[in-house]
Amino acid sequence: MEGLDQIASVIALSMGMAWASGINLYAALLTLAVLANTGNIALPEQLQIVADPLVMTAAGVMYIVEFFMDKIPGVDTGWDALQSFVRIPAGAILAATAIGDVTPAAELAAAILGGGLAAATHATKAGSRVLINTSPEPVTNWSASIGEDVAVIGGVWAALNHPFVFLGLLLLFILLMAWILPRLWRGVRLVVSRLRALFGRAPESTAVAKAADNDRKQLKK
Repeated sequence: MEGLDQIASVIALSMGMAWASGINLYAALLTLAVLANTGNIALPEQLQIVADPLVMTAAGVMYIVEFFMDKIPGVDTGWDALQSFVRIPAGAILAATAIGDVTPAAELAAAILGGGLAAATHATKAGSRVLINTSPEPVTNWSASIGEDVAVIGGVWAALNHPFVFLGLLLLFILLMAWILPRLWRGVRLVVSRLRALFGRAPESTAVAKAADNDRKQLKK
């Protein structure tokens, strides 16, 4: 039973960091660093670098930057686009690092799974923000951003302290992503179609209108 608990803890930390990285990498790193430096957790040897004051400071600075970028309509989408090149590879690296001292094949498998999970959570966040930005008021952006930060901090804490609970919730989250991502994609296409029509690409206006109409029908399903 103890061996099963240890395996669950390793998987939860590995996939938990990948999941969190796709939403808010800097909040995830800062949470680990704070918990480690306050003596609330003992990080695996491979992850102890996260608790280094220099790394913690860098994560804190970037978290503050993202905190504000993430709450401005339109700016958050541009920020998410830039972070595509950071969150996904970081999720893969953290997943492989968190799995511990194992074979290269196991590390590679963790990196592949972690990168895929980080990409999925990043796509879910970025896609939902595009749709949220169709609303002119900033309240939804603030609510979504704060909710994401709370989810990441709580998720990392749960992965460390209640791995079985976290893995169960992660499975539900993955099932939800599988259901919602196609709908988000159709919604993003609809927004892009409307923007193209708004900026007067006349030769394509009929095609854009048809595409938008098809997307509306798909979103209603």
